[in-house]
Amino acid sequence: MHILDKRTPLKSRHFRMIVSMGSAMLSASAASAQTHMSSTAQAYPNKPVRIVTTSPGGGSDFTARIIAQGLTAALNQPVIVENRGGGLSAVESVARAQRDGYTLMLYANTMWITPFLQKVSYDPVKDFATITTVGVSPQVLIVHPSVAATSIKQLIALAKAKPGALNYSSSGTASPPHLTAEYFKALTGADLTHIPYKGSGPAITALLASQVQIAFAAAGSVMAQVKAERLRALGVTSLEPSILVPGVPTIASSGLPGFEAISIFGMWAPAATPTAAINRLNKEIAAVLGRTDVKEKFINNGVEAAVTSPAQFAVLIKTDTAKWGKVIKDSGIKGE
Repeated sequence: MHILDKRTPLKSRHFRMIVSMGSAMLSASAASAQTHMSSTAQAYPNKPVRIVTTSPGGGSDFTARIIAQGLTAALNQPVIVENRGGGLSAVESVARAQRDGYTLMLYANTMWITPFLQKVSYDPVKDFATITTVGVSPQVLIVHPSVAATSIKQLIALAKAKPGALNYSSSGTASPPHLTAEYFKALTGADLTHIPYKGSGPAITALLASQVQIAFAAAGSVMAQVKAERLRALGVTSLEPSILVPGVPTIASSGLPGFEAISIFGMWAPAATPTAAINRLNKEIAAVLGRTDVKEKFINNGVEAAVTSPAQFAVLIKTDTAKWGKVIKDSGIKGE
């Protein structure tokens, strides 16, 4: 697990950068945090806490339920997961919730990327208080075995030699795999053709059938196909090698320094939630994610546990927003 403390160094250089940038913010807020520790705040929580997240069955839902189980014991209060379907309804409801620390949100970085693609009724920064990241999930670049490339460098050379001849599938327009592929194209100059499908399953099925030649997919979700040699993994999108795809080199170390495209799962509260509640939640969530059994459950679900301070999470959002905003603008991607 990535934990931002002096005892456990982070594997990702990007997260180390966030530590450095966030440390000054932490120092400045330390005195303020102490001021908020009134007798009332120290009693937090004294009633059930709810974590609002996406529809049942997704990565955010799974993550929220694991954390809720641990927090229930740590806070000595029931922590309930509330699923909200229908696009961004979870984000929109928490933006309007009471600012008392009893309504939280667990969501992925789509909450700050979506405003570049469509109109939303919330501000991803002003309407929320960051608590911590809870996990990260990289993607893996995979190709059909018929593709004459066994490395990232060879794939780039092939794409440049045959402009537009290589097709890549995605789970839909503006989906994470689509954005990652456009990011890859922007950095390499490779001319790849996008073929969107309705969901990750059809996108991978098309690749297995050689209807397309390339895809980006959630790390861990296609490794069985890779081991069976039905697909070939060329690189993982995290800055450092991922335990989710052992033996697969990073794209960053394969000729594209700094390349990173990861799903980031985090915990928020409505803006202006008392600092004492935010700090208590950050501490208890970090403790839950530090447990061996929890880390193993995360890995089995394709997520690596990752903890930051509230300030470090805020800096991470700022840098990630700038990156994907540029990718979306430069590539002309429009939301559906």
